[in-house]
Amino acid sequence: MFGIFTNIAVASYYCYIESWTMSYVMHSIAGTFQSMNQTEVAAFFGKYVDVMQSTTGIPYEAILFFLLCLLLNTYILSRGIGGVEKVAKIGMPMLILFGVILAIRGLTLGTSGASAEHPDASAIAGLNFLWTPQYDSLLNPKVWLAAAGQIFFTLSLGMGSIQCYASYIRSKDDIAMNAVSAGFMNEFVEVVLGSSIVIPIAAGYLGLDWVKQNAGFGMAFQTMPYLFNNWGSVMATLAGVMWFGLLFFAGITSSLAMGTPWMGFMRDEFKWTQKQGAWSFGAIVLILGLPTVIFFNQGVFDEYDYWAGTVSLVVFALVESILFAWVFGMDRGWKEINQGGDIRVPNIYRFIIKFITPVLLLFVFIGSLVTPVGNDWLAAKASLLAGNGWPLDNSSLIRQITNSGLKEQIAAATDPAIIHQLNEKLFYVTAARVLLLSTFVAICVLVFIAYRKRLKHHYA
Repeated sequence: MFGIFTNIAVASYYCYIESWTMSYVMHSIAGTFQSMNQTEVAAFFGKYVDVMQSTTGIPYEAILFFLLCLLLNTYILSRGIGGVEKVAKIGMPMLILFGVILAIRGLTLGTSGASAEHPDASAIAGLNFLWTPQYDSLLNPKVWLAAAGQIFFTLSLGMGSIQCYASYIRSKDDIAMNAVSAGFMNEFVEVVLGSSIVIPIAAGYLGLDWVKQNAGFGMAFQTMPYLFNNWGSVMATLAGVMWFGLLFFAGITSSLAMGTPWMGFMRDEFKWTQKQGAWSFGAIVLILGLPTVIFFNQGVFDEYDYWAGTVSLVVFALVESILFAWVFGMDRGWKEINQGGDIRVPNIYRFIIKFITPVLLLFVFIGSLVTPVGNDWLAAKASLLAGNGWPLDNSSLIRQITNSGLKEQIAAATDPAIIHQLNEKLFYVTAARVLLLSTFVAICVLVFIAYRKRLKHHYA
């Protein structure tokens, strides 16, 4: 149930992100950003996601590119695993090529991008900021939850995708080597190449203080096009195509994986064809995804990302690790891991998989569930022992479920316009959760029907 739900829910907003990259490639080629300053580039993104009042050039551009992106994903999926393989063979080399070129530029920028406005601009300072550990974050469950969610998402773990891909391999294929190469290559591209592009280039032109204040997801679309303009019109176009092309290839290879659990389930349990599975997946993602496009500014997108792209992944991964190590059993599991392998997994990982992984994930989940105010665990413990209860932070899962932070903002607001805006957001956030929950319940019903069919067939 989680394996199918998580993929569908994540794909619903992930395809929207993917469609941004398609649109931005077009705008990079058209030279849309070349006459804009930093503020105007950032404002362009705001206009793009404000579907009803968009003035980016094409009416309802965000919806149009979302539909185009979803159609492309659905068509490739309808071609079967061979279609996915063909895209990966083209997309992955292009992704790495684009990444290497941009990373070299980021690493060689130095202080040459400094200006009178940003005299302290330095790409090296950006790298130092990125790679200097913040040890106090190790005590913050929210950081661990986000990190776990990112790891599982990027490696298709805690989603069900990896199991579907694994069903295509032969029993003697080298699982250990596949795992090492996939994990290493993925993290090399994301961590090494990725960290050599965005932060160094931004710090190289805008300074480290600006990066500290503005670093985040939006920089890819709200800042990078402006930074590329410093390289001249031709290079700005090429850099824009490479950057957003890199993001597109990274995105589509992930979104295609998200369709496989639903398609495999419908094929195995209800005898659906490849095309039926693919187009039904596309239809579900369309229905579930349109609210993230139309009501992006009302918080629907963020709700999908938090509950499906982070919390659901961690919960499913916790259950998976317990099922594998304790139900399927480590003896059988260890044999499967090493069967046909050219390398042997060190025995220490047997202990890690069985004990460390589930315990760590359990701590991450419980810690995120009851995160205390200000992440001050000692003060929360003292409060509990004094009989004053456990003070929960608004970032805790329990407070997130009840929308406590948003409700506090509404109660504290005095401007009628702001109160109206916050109440509107509360409505859409609640509606998004109802939609996600309804989808999960519908998938539970389908799984139950499939279970009854198998039971009936078994006794027959």
